[in-house]
Amino acid sequence: MSQSDSQQSRADEEPAPTVLAALRGQREGLSWSAARRLLQSHCVAINGVLCVDEARRLTPGETLSIGTHPFPAPPSDDDVAVLHVDQDIVVVDKPSGMVTLRRLSERSWSAARRAVAPTLDEAVPRLIARHAADRRGTKLRQRRPQLLSVHRIDRDTSGLLVFARNEESKQKIIQQFAEHAAVRRYLAVIPGTIVDQTIRSQLIRDRGDGLRGSTSDTSIGQHAVTHVSTLRRVGEYSELECRLETGRTNQIRIHLAELGHPVCGDIKYRGPVGVPGMEDFSNAPRLALHAAELRFVHPTTGETMHFELPWPVDMRRFLNRLQAGRR
Repeated sequence: MSQSDSQQSRADEEPAPTVLAALRGQREGLSWSAARRLLQSHCVAINGVLCVDEARRLTPGETLSIGTHPFPAPPSDDDVAVLHVDQDIVVVDKPSGMVTLRRLSERSWSAARRAVAPTLDEAVPRLIARHAADRRGTKLRQRRPQLLSVHRIDRDTSGLLVFARNEESKQKIIQQFAEHAAVRRYLAVIPGTIVDQTIRSQLIRDRGDGLRGSTSDTSIGQHAVTHVSTLRRVGEYSELECRLETGRTNQIRIHLAELGHPVCGDIKYRGPVGVPGMEDFSNAPRLALHAAELRFVHPTTGETMHFELPWPVDMRRFLNRLQAGRR
């Protein structure tokens, strides 16, 4: 990360420290007030994403960085694209750096505090309400449309995601995911090459170092299946297509890291437990993972809903650099 100094701290201890505590632990002699000033000057980031919440707790695998210059602001409502909306579903293009759902512990926050780092489930209703008001030529209503979570994608992953607008639609789409009737295809960039394969494992919350991972004990954990194929070589790297059969948290990232080919830009999963994490020399601007295709049957009309999105501009530039042998 070019604009941050070399000082980093990882949250590998229990209980997880707050950002302020971690800052003071990282810089000897730093007072509480000085740590707050660092936050207020926008020079603190977690996993490369600006953090201004002093009460935020670090989780295992997260990296706290102190920048020499202010970090870019996190994505806002204007960075979200609503691709389809009707009375039953909403399909959106999520930007990298935005969390899909607000944590339960954060839902009591003030509107001003939530606005510092918007989440997708809060941004999309605002966008829908704004569009409706513009179309009608009326004032924006305070009441926002309801959204129900069907699935989620990682904060640093970009791409396609569907919300339901009522409980019946939610259950019907979840059932399609469970029966593998829906298509969820991702693009990823990894160092080196791998053979086309289907990766199967049992994923558990803590593989022994605080991170999610696979276990050899088939009696526990969640069954996870990822189908992986190579689309092309990009210099010393490969662009992959990853199709989800199951949709476990961090599934693609874990499976590829455990193969010894962690996703470029992934600072959390760099290899199997007990093995030193593989260094990332790609200079990826962020996690090189993108939800590129989503196909499912509309829960009410029965119509096949099919959406595809290419890599965003930042990742296309990254791939061009890799192809040219530049990092």
